[in-house]
Amino acid sequence: MTAYADERADRESPAAPAADGGETPAQAPTQVPQDTANGAQEQPDEPQEAHAARRELIEHAPEFILGASTVFGGSLVGADQHGVSGGQVTGDVFMGGKTEHHHHGPAGPRHASGEIPRAELDGLAAVFAESDSFGPALERLSSERVVILTGAHSTGRRAAALMLLHRVGVRAVRALDPEVSPAALPDQLTGAQGHVLCELALSRGRPLREHHVLAVRERLREHDGYLVVTAERSAALHGVGTERWEPPRAADILHNHLGHLLGDSGADEAAGLDVARDFLAHDHRPRELAAFAARLADVHRGTASLDDLAGFSKATVEQRVRQWFDDSATDLRDKAFLIALAVFDQAPYALAAELGDRLYAELQLTETPEEPARIPVFGSSPAERLRLARARGYEENESTEWGPVPQLMAEYEDPRTARVLLDEVWTGHPSARPALIRWIKQLAADGRPVVRTRAAACTAMLAAADLPSAMAQLIDGWATARAFAPRLIAANALTLAHLIGVPAVPRILTQWCTDRHYARRWTAIRGHALLAPLSPDQAPAALDALAGRARTDASSDYEQVQLAQSAALLLAAGDRTEMLGSLAALGHQESPAVRSFVLAAFVTACAHTDEDGVLAWFTEEGVDDPDGIRDLATLWRLALNDRTHTRAALAALRSWVYEAERRPGTEHALAALLPRLVVSGEDLARLSHLLRTVPGSRGGPPPEVAGRLTTVLTAHPSRS
Repeated sequence: MTAYADERADRESPAAPAADGGETPAQAPTQVPQDTANGAQEQPDEPQEAHAARRELIEHAPEFILGASTVFGGSLVGADQHGVSGGQVTGDVFMGGKTEHHHHGPAGPRHASGEIPRAELDGLAAVFAESDSFGPALERLSSERVVILTGAHSTGRRAAALMLLHRVGVRAVRALDPEVSPAALPDQLTGAQGHVLCELALSRGRPLREHHVLAVRERLREHDGYLVVTAERSAALHGVGTERWEPPRAADILHNHLGHLLGDSGADEAAGLDVARDFLAHDHRPRELAAFAARLADVHRGTASLDDLAGFSKATVEQRVRQWFDDSATDLRDKAFLIALAVFDQAPYALAAELGDRLYAELQLTETPEEPARIPVFGSSPAERLRLARARGYEENESTEWGPVPQLMAEYEDPRTARVLLDEVWTGHPSARPALIRWIKQLAADGRPVVRTRAAACTAMLAAADLPSAMAQLIDGWATARAFAPRLIAANALTLAHLIGVPAVPRILTQWCTDRHYARRWTAIRGHALLAPLSPDQAPAALDALAGRARTDASSDYEQVQLAQSAALLLAAGDRTEMLGSLAALGHQESPAVRSFVLAAFVTACAHTDEDGVLAWFTEEGVDDPDGIRDLATLWRLALNDRTHTRAALAALRSWVYEAERRPGTEHALAALLPRLVVSGEDLARLSHLLRTVPGSRGGPPPEVAGRLTTVLTAHPSRS
């Protein structure tokens, strides 16, 4: 039956629903809509076999979804690493793509400067943690009087600049205006003191060149001064030597802050708590570590409880994401990339970049519908874009239909970022929804399996944030599509949504199994097939729902094929003995339609000899399970003696013989099973003929195991 499932799907695929929502004849062929304008690629209008669909989902779904089980939440108090003193937060204030400088008081002259309070410098010195890059930068500052310190946002560059000046012994430090032009910079340097210029405003039209630095150095030597400039690694620096800043170890930053607050012994005790180790297990910037240290110190003193720290780490991620999208100065293209990376986390970087630009075009259409979308052909390097996103790139093999292929992969440094980000965009920025929905639909129609699967994963995360909207805007539209490919996306989305805690999914699938709309029924049938193996506790309910649909008179031959494929996957989930017992009971007691459904499902399951298949289970566990081997033998006998299923059952049993030649232990398992399949002389003749006529591989002699199994079979001529 399953051998011609795809052929019958082509021949019997149903037409679009009637206007009143009822059924229409199932003769009209369906076609997958093509959307060449948005880059969608044509999909063949035939359902992907359930086993293959499950394998594709597992291969391409994000790891953090397949392993997810909880939804987290919390609130954030933001701070900076190195500058929490007297309730004041100093240092880099990270707002997505730039560092904001907050100046309070009346506006000053164009290039105003001001002295940094001594108390701030002393407080910073008490908690500052050096990194490996601090020493070389200090040596260069001492000898050359000026250092250009380049590094990523929110890694403590400003704190490092201030401490470099502190270590060379300056009596005061003045903060300079970042908008000063490189040519005017020497005029800002006055007196025997230190100067810090954070985030010097540079561009291609206004770069910092070598002669600017030489002029600065001369002026500093005249006045016995020092200057530290901080800048992005991608800043326009022409012929200028720089020192690259890397942040200290997170554990060192936390310990220094705790030591300042609690003393060395108290710091060791607090840092040894499980909550501290859990916090350090995630990516956090210096300012977040400083804020956590203050909270942890309160816990150690007894003025706060561990419950007060619950969700603190997660809350830092939420605040970080809000800052990315609340900052109007962050480029729209960068925001699109952040969203795309959330969808393609732990996937090839090229996909996030390519499809992020497609989302950028859709967002432009929302912001400026009267203008055509413009996408820069060239822009930031992968390293810069990943740095902005606080993500990392790494080499890894990607699974493809041609085998593993090496790729540059990308993932957020904190694995919680992707889900938090999509939640924030979907619920916190509703104006982005139209563009996001159009983009996800494009992904769902893409020809690449990983892209289609990530469209489903993205929808699942949106459903966790707002199920009614995700159902209305995306899932139900796919579930009622004429073509099969969108329906599979809907089934995938519901499956993944259940894994991340959306409680309504089993109810939706069960209701859809008997829905008037043929396409929703197909989606539900396939959804049960995908969900139960990934969530084994759903297997019994899924089997009941599928059997209930098979029991109805309205179930067509085509639908029976889909039901059988889905039920076959249930044997890869849950308690195998329980599932085999349920199938055996249905096969004995139910109507002919259900009996046919049970046997088709069983034979389909046995035909797959994967590591999680029925044969693997029977070889490793079932052969020693009296109930399991009894029900397995019952189902084999029913299938072999049913005229409709005999041929497919013999083919599946033949594949088990081939596996016995390759897998240790399988021969022993078959030797225990085969005599139980013989009740009559006809049974013995059928199985003996099968074993004697098993062809060898590539025209060779029959496998030797077939002869040994024949001997075992004939030694036990009948058994009930």
